[in-house]
Amino acid sequence: MDILQIAITLLLFILLVIPVGKYLYKVMNFEKPFGDSFFDKIDNLIFKIAGIKKDNMHWKKYVGSLIITNMVMALLVYIMFRVQSLLGLNPNGIKALEPSLAFNTAVSFITNTNLQHYSGEWGLSYLSQMAAITFLMFTAAATGLAAAMAFIRGISGRWDSLGNFFVDLVRIITRVLLPFSIVVTLLLVWQGVPQTLSPNQTVTTIQGTLQDVPLGPVASFEAIKQLGTNGGGFFGANSAHPFENPTPLSNLIEMLSMMIIPGALVYAFGLTLKNKKQGWAIFAAMSILFIISLSACYYAEKSGNPLLARTGLSQSMGNMEGKEVRFGIAGSALFTSITTAFTTGAVNNMHDSLTPLGGLVPLWQMMLNVIFGGEGVGFINMLMYAILAVFLCGLMVGRTPEFLGKKIEGREIKLIALAILVHPFITLIPTAIALVTSQGVAAITNPGFHGLSQVLYEFTSAAANNGSGFEGLSDNTLFWNVSTGVVIFLGRYISIIALLAVAASMASKKTVPIGVSTFRTDNALFTIILVAVVLIVGALTFLPAIALGPVAEHLTLVR
Repeated sequence: MDILQIAITLLLFILLVIPVGKYLYKVMNFEKPFGDSFFDKIDNLIFKIAGIKKDNMHWKKYVGSLIITNMVMALLVYIMFRVQSLLGLNPNGIKALEPSLAFNTAVSFITNTNLQHYSGEWGLSYLSQMAAITFLMFTAAATGLAAAMAFIRGISGRWDSLGNFFVDLVRIITRVLLPFSIVVTLLLVWQGVPQTLSPNQTVTTIQGTLQDVPLGPVASFEAIKQLGTNGGGFFGANSAHPFENPTPLSNLIEMLSMMIIPGALVYAFGLTLKNKKQGWAIFAAMSILFIISLSACYYAEKSGNPLLARTGLSQSMGNMEGKEVRFGIAGSALFTSITTAFTTGAVNNMHDSLTPLGGLVPLWQMMLNVIFGGEGVGFINMLMYAILAVFLCGLMVGRTPEFLGKKIEGREIKLIALAILVHPFITLIPTAIALVTSQGVAAITNPGFHGLSQVLYEFTSAAANNGSGFEGLSDNTLFWNVSTGVVIFLGRYISIIALLAVAASMASKKTVPIGVSTFRTDNALFTIILVAVVLIVGALTFLPAIALGPVAEHLTLVR
């Protein structure tokens, strides 16, 4: 039954990828998607009010517009967090966020990370949840998707520029994120997710005690949270909370919402190239890595705790610590694998309670940061590895490497090397600093190897712009708010700058005709090579840290 549940989810995902991919292709290439005449009126009104010109931008202007716009939005939201107690729509009387926490939250949400060092229902007012958090969920997701579309335009050879950031941002929100969110919101309301502005309700429990039941505009929040691969929870328990994710069907809806846009973007890439095989080759590489990770996570959680198994205790249901019975092992392992492969960060179980090998899987997927990924960034990272794979193959056969008909030269490889090296640098160096400072060690709630995993997971999640956490870490302190905020910022923008520079460089080159000696990148052989390059680079970079954390913890349980 578990395998059937997983298989149905993955089958629905593949079936949805094609129609949504075609729609994204039309939005990206300014063709006429469904409802285009209606959306044009909305877009033109926005362009007129904002004074946006539709001229194509040089890559430096595109990147500059992206970063400046994001920083202005983050500043406005930071101010709102600091004065939320003075604003309206605060029926529960929630106070302002402390400065370092407000900084961390603003940076986290503008970068599509949504790492939360506060408990949602008790940390933010309804106004902050809607006008700040939900606003950033739309704009951050649209920013990542715009960067991916610009990258595709650059390397595909069909455009002589990357496009216009402001036009891309508006079109993605009005044509993709908003209409999709409305549909998902209605589906979640149908499943029992609250959508109200009423204050918290005080109820009498079965034991006769009083309990505050938090409410709010949850369904609309949850829709863009998953569709935008944002992941931040309206409630502290995130998608494990019955008001965010009440039923197995809502669990399925949320998983498909996380998967659909990143998966469809890969198919849209193939359509843009006029080469569907190329898109499917990249899709297959991502799928192989995902299936390997999912299988490992499911097997580890289904097997249960090795230490308990040695004592003879029955674990017929597997490791159910930190999991909801309504989802079980299959629904929890699948959600865990999806949320870190698609860099969403939402959780329907506590990752701190996973077995060591089960917890290794989400950690590993965030370290690779190429298995579909969030709204565009993971896909860009995978194409970065694709270019690296072609370059390495070219070196082995002694000829100039080419990707999509464009020669790969020193400038592109230097930029790609920078993007590859930044990720482990901003993950491992801060982890080491935290483990040798009193402020960092004080947050660890589990001694030994698991404590190391908690710290490593926190910075890996921040660097990958994922946002999930082991949640055993006491991280709402000045040290953790500032350090993770800086890592989140660097993890988001350095890679975008480097990879859009690669796209611009590729766009300026002439297309090389395909010949008999051309190394093809749209077949099964290239898919296998690409998977191997990702695993080798990832293993060489992160394996020592993993060995000191989850692997060492697992060995202590089975010895």
